[in-house]
Amino acid sequence: MTDTTVRIAMNGVTGRMGHRQHLVRSVLALRAQGGLELADGTVIRPEPVLVGRSPHKLRALAERHGLEEWSCDLDTVLADNSIDIYFDAQITAAREDTVKKAIAAGKHLYVEKPTASGLSGALELARLAQEAGVKNGVVQDKLFLPGLRKLRRLVEGGFFGRVLSVRGEFGYWVFEGDRQPAQRPSWNYRAEDGGGIAADMFPHWEYVLHELFGPVRTVQAHLARHIPRRWDESGSPYDATADDAAYGIFELAGGIVAQINSSWAVRVHRDELVEFQVDGTEGSAVAGLHGCRVQHRATTPGPVWNPDLPPPGSFREQWQEVPDNAEFDNGFKAQWELFLRHVVRDEPWRWDLAAGARGVQLAELGRRSSAEGRRLDVPELPR
Repeated sequence: MTDTTVRIAMNGVTGRMGHRQHLVRSVLALRAQGGLELADGTVIRPEPVLVGRSPHKLRALAERHGLEEWSCDLDTVLADNSIDIYFDAQITAAREDTVKKAIAAGKHLYVEKPTASGLSGALELARLAQEAGVKNGVVQDKLFLPGLRKLRRLVEGGFFGRVLSVRGEFGYWVFEGDRQPAQRPSWNYRAEDGGGIAADMFPHWEYVLHELFGPVRTVQAHLARHIPRRWDESGSPYDATADDAAYGIFELAGGIVAQINSSWAVRVHRDELVEFQVDGTEGSAVAGLHGCRVQHRATTPGPVWNPDLPPPGSFREQWQEVPDNAEFDNGFKAQWELFLRHVVRDEPWRWDLAAGARGVQLAELGRRSSAEGRRLDVPELPR
């Protein structure tokens, strides 16, 4: 058995997502299990090098997890020939410049989405990475959630027959920050810092729809700023300049219609924070983060509209739970494992910067559709 150490410069891991999902539940979890073992006995051992702007936060983070290497000097870290991968989970506005530096340094890339603030920047990053010959990946974690993996199983098995529509609901109430601390960072609500729920979530919906049902052909969106005033991490009030809700209608290849509501100003009355209902000629399914329920054509009841009487039973009880039939690991960790295998063994990989650019494109078109009040076509991007 041979060991292959992969050193990863991890930028932005003092933030919530970078810390919890990428550092702790992915890279450190892989280290704790002894590395990623391949079929031939080779073990890939990821070694993180923490990078950021705050020495106080980085030192505390490194001490908490027993890590020795951290730095506030990104240029020096990228100049280190022992660094194999550059990972970026910074705020969107800071991502393009640092990813370009990593490409110039010849590092493989794994970055959070959106990959850039606009489509032109996202396409440039994809082009530069291709020209440099570096392997590159974009986080598309929703595909690896247990609920959506069960949904994919249904799609690939032909359960739905002809898919007719997809309806998605995502979101929760993010506290304004005055009476209770906000659950999300304040930059999310400032357009000048790359904030906005469309910029954040439309890239997710693009790859979910594209991978499971087909490419998005048109978009019609309405973006809203429901909460105009919020309080930041220091307790100071500020004007929220970015959208906190986005309501989208997407037409997919083959005529499938998808409607997805995204909001940080909604109170949850559903089983999970995100749910997708898929309706087809032969059956329907409702999938969330973890669970997935189905109703086949043969077992579909015949409701009759009667506003004078309560329904005879619970509609939810008429659905069947899809069994796990497998062990599902953390979705972020599952994609990290695939990317490490891609870097070390050149195994197939399709979630690259070019794929990430499609998500940036959809967010950009969503904003434009809302501003212009019309439906827009989604042009196919070059690979």
